[in-house]
Amino acid sequence: MSLAVLRSRALAGMRASPVTVEVHLANGLPSFAIVGLPEAEVKEAKDRVRAALQNARFEFPARRITVNLAPADLPKESGRFDLPIALGILAASGQVPGDSFDQYEFAGELSLSGELRPIRGALAMTYAMHHAGGDAPGRRAFILPAANADEAALVTDATILPAHSLLEVCAHFSSRDEQQRLARHHAAHHPTPGVWPDFSDVKGQSQAKRALEIAAAGSHSLLLVGPPGTGKSMLAARFPGILPPMTDEQALEAAAVQSLGAGFDAARWKLRPYRAPHHTASAVALVGGGSPPRPGEISLAHHGVLFLDELVEYSRHVLEVLREPLESGSITISRAARQAEFPARFQLLAAMNPCPCGYAGHDSGQCRCSPDLIARYQNRLSGPLLDRIDLQILVGALPAHELATAAPGETSSAIAARTAMALQRQQQRQGKSNSRLTPPEIDLHCRPDQAGDALLHAAMARLNWSARAYHRVLKVARTIADLAGAPQVEKAHVAEAIQYRRALNKD
Repeated sequence: MSLAVLRSRALAGMRASPVTVEVHLANGLPSFAIVGLPEAEVKEAKDRVRAALQNARFEFPARRITVNLAPADLPKESGRFDLPIALGILAASGQVPGDSFDQYEFAGELSLSGELRPIRGALAMTYAMHHAGGDAPGRRAFILPAANADEAALVTDATILPAHSLLEVCAHFSSRDEQQRLARHHAAHHPTPGVWPDFSDVKGQSQAKRALEIAAAGSHSLLLVGPPGTGKSMLAARFPGILPPMTDEQALEAAAVQSLGAGFDAARWKLRPYRAPHHTASAVALVGGGSPPRPGEISLAHHGVLFLDELVEYSRHVLEVLREPLESGSITISRAARQAEFPARFQLLAAMNPCPCGYAGHDSGQCRCSPDLIARYQNRLSGPLLDRIDLQILVGALPAHELATAAPGETSSAIAARTAMALQRQQQRQGKSNSRLTPPEIDLHCRPDQAGDALLHAAMARLNWSARAYHRVLKVARTIADLAGAPQVEKAHVAEAIQYRRALNKD
């Protein structure tokens, strides 16, 4: 047989589109051509495959070799096509039987010695392959490098066959001995308990802790404003520990996105992502980009937390790119040659000082910033961005005597139990967290009682709130009611929610 056909996948954002690898051997002067819109890494497969076959003691055919990666209009990048190309050459030249290739998909980069090296996006490829096959019993198995086996096996019921070298893959198809065939990989992952610092370490700051609990229960965004040293970063570092547990689908989505970046550590399965980029990060670093497009910080924080410390020190242009993803939960990166879409349903947690020196409102009275200077400093945050942050609170400094005598705070596990219960009420009522409610759903599920409605309308008129702010206060009030186990939003819940939008002098 002079033609071999194998299956693989190419990454385009979160999509792992199927690719058919066709290898044809023809008579003529020896040559090796790869067609089908390959990028530089794929073109270099010619040299890697040739050396790997020769070092594995296979014969490299002295014929005209043509490799077609179909569809031809889909860009192909990285070395993941090395393995299917090498197997195609061996099958087309009759050195390895290829009758059963259609039952498998292949991906793997070859070293010159024939060893298989890990690839990027293995989990995203497995996820796409598994869901494309539906519930059919004849779903294809996935042969890939052993280093990627743990993350790929996170996809339930996917058949993962890891291999360390090209020789192992060839033995799987050539040998009748079951011991020489590739064994299915099963992985059971348990997140490491106590990976996040505990809230019991934080003394005082009861209002900030309460706001963080509300944010965790309803997936709301939160801004902490206060002088340096008041515990803003300390609180933020403990925030992931009180978030409700992830579902299997959420964990799989988050892991698949991270596999497109630097890779996913299977030991962190079902642990919420926590990303804290430095304030010198660019807009592309936050939203993603490059060629081929890679996910940015907002996508790597999918179903987790994006913490922006020293918020006003970020470039205004960088902060403005967060506005659309905060609303939509996704980001589309458009370039002249291609388009990629990544999920970005992250929870924004930010911290900042109230003024340039940082001590406005501090009991020491050491701040000498003028009101005009403070206003200019706070105005580095645009109104549209601030309007999208659900809770905005002041974190004050604790007196020395209170800091020395304060008892240990409540543990993260106790707070997490309440947030999980509140989210469970939201799922039973509306099938989603309160932060994701649409305006019609807000009218249905967040309508306050008569006294609460009157209070909210009075606050909206006095503080000149937008319709977005009005809806966000209602969603926060609904979360407060869920934490209290109340079936309806009452005046007390609305009053507390109103207090969480007055940290900055924007009104």
